[in-house]
Amino acid sequence: MSFKREDYINWDEYFMGIAILSGMRSKDPNTQVGACIVSQDNKILSMGYNGFPRGCSDDEFPWNRDGDPLDNKYFYTTHSELNAILNYRGGSLEGSKLYVSLFPCNECAKAIIQSGITEVIYDSDKYENTPSVIASKRMLSASGIKFRKYEHSGRKIEIEL
Repeated sequence: MSFKREDYINWDEYFMGIAILSGMRSKDPNTQVGACIVSQDNKILSMGYNGFPRGCSDDEFPWNRDGDPLDNKYFYTTHSELNAILNYRGGSLEGSKLYVSLFPCNECAKAIIQSGITEVIYDSDKYENTPSVIASKRMLSASGIKFRKYEHSGRKIEIEL
C-alpha cells in the first residue's frame, strides 16, 4: 500500500506563493507587490500586481518616487489589490479571501470592502505606522473584514523556469 506524500505545501503557502510570484511581474524598480483572490472553496479567482493601467506605457510613465506629483509614479500606478479586483471577470467576489504581499493602503481597503472580500492575509506590514495603513485597518475592522499576517513556514521552494 502506498501513502500520500507529506511534504506538500498548505493552502496559505500556495496562495501567498502565487501572490509573491505575481508581484514579480511588476516593473516597478522599488516595490513589487502581488495579490491573489481566492474563493471560499480554495479556487483562484484573480491575481494582480502593481503597475500602470492598460495603455499607459511603462517606458513613458515615470517610476520615480519623489519630485513633482505629475512626474512620479503615485498618480499613475494601480496597486496589486485593485488590479486583482478589476481583473476578475466572474461576477461577485462576495466571501472571498485576498492574499497580498504588502498590507493594503486605505484606497485598496475601500475596494476590498466594496467588492465583498471578507478576509485579507498579508505578508509584509512595513508601512503599519503610516496614516494610510492605520486608516485601512480602521475601515477593514469597522467593516468586519478579518486580516491576519501570513505565518512563514520557513520552507524554501525553488522553481526553475
